[in-house]
Amino acid sequence: MQKILIIEDEKDLADLLAFNLRQEGFHASVALDGASGLEQAAADAPDMILLDLMLPGMMGTEVCKALRKNERTVAIPVIMLTAKGEEIDRVVGFEVGADDYVVKPFSTRELLLRIKAVLKRTSPDRLVGSVITIGPLEIDTDRHSVRVKGEEVILTTTEFKLLHSLAERLGRLQHRDTLLKNVWGYTYTGDTRTVDTHITRLRTKLGAAGDMIKTVRGFGYKMEKE
Repeated sequence: MQKILIIEDEKDLADLLAFNLRQEGFHASVALDGASGLEQAAADAPDMILLDLMLPGMMGTEVCKALRKNERTVAIPVIMLTAKGEEIDRVVGFEVGADDYVVKPFSTRELLLRIKAVLKRTSPDRLVGSVITIGPLEIDTDRHSVRVKGEEVILTTTEFKLLHSLAERLGRLQHRDTLLKNVWGYTYTGDTRTVDTHITRLRTKLGAAGDMIKTVRGFGYKMEKE
């Protein structure tokens, strides 16, 4: 049974979400603030976290940053729940490591579909075991690990999927909407900033190897061996 942790300070909403998730066969637990959510995530290693943006004491963005800095929680997919639906808010959410962003009010059906889509695309079973070496970069899909010049680079599951998608199509242009479909499981909706934000963060984490990810202006990205 897959475990989902809900970090939400509105108890009525958190309890309703937990009930609906249990009805769908998930194990659901609740934390009502960011600090206890971080503790619970590190202790229980849930398969996914539903994270409210507006939390008391510690904002959801800070919680997400902390999750991404902890080796025990770095790969846990996170869906942010928020009443803020402006583009800048979504971009900030992705920049701190969220895998998806759902704006309140949302339907239970929509949220469940998003949850299942994220769980499907972040499942390690979707990658065929192999090691891809491109210059100083080594991608081991069996171990779900990345090394640059022998040094391990910690990536989120979505970042790993994005890197793998670019690497296995070395030298070939990947349109933004194609990456949205292949990595995020989305059909094209006109909003491709998700891809751009993740590419920026991925390049930063890869250091010198990040220069192998080239921007094809107006179209998308491709990876080329230096």
